[in-house]
Amino acid sequence: MKKKIIILPGDGIGKEVTAEGKRVLEKIAEIFDHTFEFEEAVIGHDAIESTGQSLPDETLSKLRNCDAILFGAVGHPKYDNDPTLKVRPEQGLLKMRKELGLYANLRPIRLFDELLESSSIKAEILRGADILFFRELTGDVYFGEKGRKDDGRTAYDVMIYHRYEIERIAHKAFQAACTRKRKVTSVDKANVLESSRLWRETVQEISKQYADVTLEHLFVDSAAMKLIQNPRSFDVILTGNLFGDILTDEASQIAGSMGMLASASVGDTVGLYEPIHGSAHDITGKGIANPLASILSVALLLDISFGLKEEADTVIKAVEQTLKAGFRTVDIANPKTVKEKIVNTQTMGNCVLKQLSMINEPISQ
Repeated sequence: MKKKIIILPGDGIGKEVTAEGKRVLEKIAEIFDHTFEFEEAVIGHDAIESTGQSLPDETLSKLRNCDAILFGAVGHPKYDNDPTLKVRPEQGLLKMRKELGLYANLRPIRLFDELLESSSIKAEILRGADILFFRELTGDVYFGEKGRKDDGRTAYDVMIYHRYEIERIAHKAFQAACTRKRKVTSVDKANVLESSRLWRETVQEISKQYADVTLEHLFVDSAAMKLIQNPRSFDVILTGNLFGDILTDEASQIAGSMGMLASASVGDTVGLYEPIHGSAHDITGKGIANPLASILSVALLLDISFGLKEEADTVIKAVEQTLKAGFRTVDIANPKTVKEKIVNTQTMGNCVLKQLSMINEPISQ
């Protein structure tokens, strides 16, 4: 198989973790006799500094002409500390999602048994949790009308959804549920918000096409509580952009760390794959970032965009074996366990590559 992959390192630790994800892709290509062509492009703060745009036209052109995208993160303290700046790194990410039609964000929440003690939640509550989030990406308050009035003393962001936006991601969620435990939990705030009432009506209508899938509705506050109280009660969670952004970060504690959570942003064209942890400038350059979320994003890329299920499973198994061998970055280390080997970003990548070599000898397809 021959494919072209664009690497978007972005800002902060995005550069550090995507470097390890790329190395895993190169190793998979070697093991399974594939040809992966790589090209880098800029986005976010670095792009603003060099071009004045958070998503340069040249980058967007490259993204339109590739088979998959491995993305790091965007964000910089400069913009966090000065809300008056008009061009911001996050605008590049939102524009990329919109321009490429990436309307569905898939976030699998899977806890490796080796990390049961890394979470702040009790192990007996977490064991066996396996959740797949479907977060809508191109609607909601992030894309609704926004502005200031009353001489800047009043601000507004409009939460808006169109029926077709809800329909298309609902179909993806129900289709995924058909391959899992056949349950979809739709999360909204229909007791208060009109956009949520449209969401609930539409999801209910779509559910009639999937008679063998159970549908439940939860208000977002109840869902947030239940995620911590009983995460094993969920299978597929379907929700909007804002609620999904918050709930998936909360769910990172089920997996032990945000450094373990991969994601895929897909639509009807190219797919984008990224860890959910953000640019994390407080640890940038220290070599301690956890690359496993980026590496697990590579597994999603191989499976979803390229249909390489065996290769994807091989990456996941290599991560699992690395954790079983006791290797940890600081974010997933358990201070009570002296047997763990605390390693830096690149060494963790090396450990996964070593496991890949042990799992599979080079083969031809």
